[in-house]
Amino acid sequence: MDTRPLNRDVIKYIAMAAMTLNHVARVFLTTGTVMYEVFIYIGYFTAPVMCYFLVEGCHYTRSKLKYGLRLLLFSALSELPFCMAFSEAFAGTDGIAYCGMNMIFTLFLCFCMVWALEDIENVLLKVLIVFGAFYLSGYSDWSYVAPMFTLMFQWAGKDEEKVKGAFVAAVLLQGLYRFMAVYGIYPPAESLIYALENMAGPALAGVAIVFGYNGRRMEKGRNFSKWFFYIFYPAHLLLLGVMRLTMLV
Repeated sequence: MDTRPLNRDVIKYIAMAAMTLNHVARVFLTTGTVMYEVFIYIGYFTAPVMCYFLVEGCHYTRSKLKYGLRLLLFSALSELPFCMAFSEAFAGTDGIAYCGMNMIFTLFLCFCMVWALEDIENVLLKVLIVFGAFYLSGYSDWSYVAPMFTLMFQWAGKDEEKVKGAFVAAVLLQGLYRFMAVYGIYPPAESLIYALENMAGPALAGVAIVFGYNGRRMEKGRNFSKWFFYIFYPAHLLLLGVMRLTMLV
């Protein structure tokens, strides 16, 4: 029996908490402050965790159709709260403006990639769906990085050595992505430090999954946890959005 201490639901709860800190920073904290930077970097724990469990969920679900439709439904329900919360941070407006698609929509695109790779036999259609989903993620939160994480974890499967390799690759990808985003804007040394700071969250996610995850779910409250993860995302964004807009009055 695996004696590692963390089940899937506990790791997801940690990921939700980390994501919330990231969102609080983006909505309310001043860019460049120590607390802002810490909260932002902690939040990067969430994306690789959710992509890892998305791949695992695709393998275990009794109905991929229902799984995909659930992601699509909650991405639609989350879009207005997402724009309410992040219009100032992402679109530069005090009111409500379109600022890209939300994280659950990105996970839906990642789901489409896994579904295509596993269930579609036509090679051309498979490639079109994978590249199409990757392209569309550019208009969404966690753009490009989340699909890459998903492909890495899909390749790794349940092979523990491959999972370790996938997380190492995910950490390096996060660092490269962030380095390229600021290279030329900041001096090379500062760009490197920025990249290394951004790698902390995915590195912690790798530690949690590789060394802490026991492959099980909670014994009690499984159904509650399942729906909590879907409902919490739009609910907390709605709360942040209402608070942000109220402060403008």
